[in-house]
Amino acid sequence: MSNEQPTDSADLGAPPPRWVLITVTRLHVFLHRLTGGRLFNTLQGDEVCFVEMTGAKSGRSLTFPLMYVPYQDGLLLVASQGGAPKNPSWYHNLVKHSDIVVNHRGRRMALRARLAEPHEKTEMWPICDQHYAPYAEYRMRTTRDIPIFVCEPAASDTSSV
Repeated sequence: MSNEQPTDSADLGAPPPRWVLITVTRLHVFLHRLTGGRLFNTLQGDEVCFVEMTGAKSGRSLTFPLMYVPYQDGLLLVASQGGAPKNPSWYHNLVKHSDIVVNHRGRRMALRARLAEPHEKTEMWPICDQHYAPYAEYRMRTTRDIPIFVCEPAASDTSSV
């Protein structure tokens, strides 16, 4: 029996099926709301935030529980989907509608999301890994360049009255 660590991405296992992710997401949001935000603020001990966004196709308000990675005056959102070959559905929402509201342990923040540039991601990955260690495994599991959104405080819009 070998003690070698897996080096092939196939040895790292597959990401969960899409239906599992959808079911767990909906249940997590429901239970968080049911408890008034007092419970379900973590996932296996790691901090979670609840991101309210507008659906790219539906235009509806949607909420997703995502890993909480604080960064400067806002946070980073990592579109890893467990190392799946495709971006998560919420990725498309943020590309089309960048204004979001993030709820983390009762604190609400109006933020604007933008995709991190490649040179920024180099310094951001260690921060992401520090807050959620499985991100490193997810990067090895996929050939996809996992996007990172930089979410910064939304500037007040004074152009419309």
